[in-house]
Amino acid sequence: MDKQELGTFLRSRRERLRPQDVGLPAGPRRRTPGLRREEVAVLAHISTEYYIRLEQGRAASRPSGDVLAGIAAALLLTDTESDHLHILAGTAPNRTGLHRRDVRPSILALLERLPQTAGFVVSAAFEVLAWNDLAAALMEDFAQLDPKNRNLARRVFLAPQHDDAPPYGISDAAEFRHHAVRQLRATLARYPADPAVTGLVDELRDGSPDFARLWERHDVQAAPTLTKSFRHPAVGEITVDCDSLALIDRDQHLVLYSAPQGSPSAEALALLGVLGTTAAEYHQSAQ
Repeated sequence: MDKQELGTFLRSRRERLRPQDVGLPAGPRRRTPGLRREEVAVLAHISTEYYIRLEQGRAASRPSGDVLAGIAAALLLTDTESDHLHILAGTAPNRTGLHRRDVRPSILALLERLPQTAGFVVSAAFEVLAWNDLAAALMEDFAQLDPKNRNLARRVFLAPQHDDAPPYGISDAAEFRHHAVRQLRATLARYPADPAVTGLVDELRDGSPDFARLWERHDVQAAPTLTKSFRHPAVGEITVDCDSLALIDRDQHLVLYSAPQGSPSAEALALLGVLGTTAAEYHQSAQ
């Protein structure tokens, strides 16, 4: 059980709620945000003293599944947040080894067979592990980068570009930063002993005030991205549909970017397919 992280997470979820959110009267003006600890304890059907010890990281024993379920209901946690709570408390399977970086051969073959679709595989820590030619043309030639520099979280937080010139010309750089922080917090809970994960989080917290600020929010609920726009220096603006398929056995995701048949974006993708790695060179020369 990660007592300190569990306590911080509980406090962050408690402070975001208002009494009326859980059917309680607002009452007199409060000096601190959110619900009071005793209110959470009553709603969760546990003692106030025990809840306080949990939030302060002083609980002598791991809370039971029933206790966690009561707390999750009291704090109106989503399914993802509830899963995260159980992992922090040590009541769910906790993979304390290393996150997988090897991609299944069948997925590698699938990437090469995808028609007019940019596809790539990312690890649980946002490392680009495999990609097809169209993904390289749309984003950048990952083969020319050191493996460390193929990390999308590192790219979006530590690269010199910012909102006025986001990586790959993407339109949703701010949303992606939020998404990356949420996902990395969940990843850290699953792999607390993986130096690649802990090192990445430490590097981002030290090197990016934006990451550090978002990290302190303790959010783990990530919203899906359905579309994304790229401003490519060779072919202009491309809007693609985004599909992210979970490769559960390796805790990876296959990300697919495609465009409706006959649309201007589909024609731009087709042109990128012809340009190949030459298109990726446009990105590098424009940066």
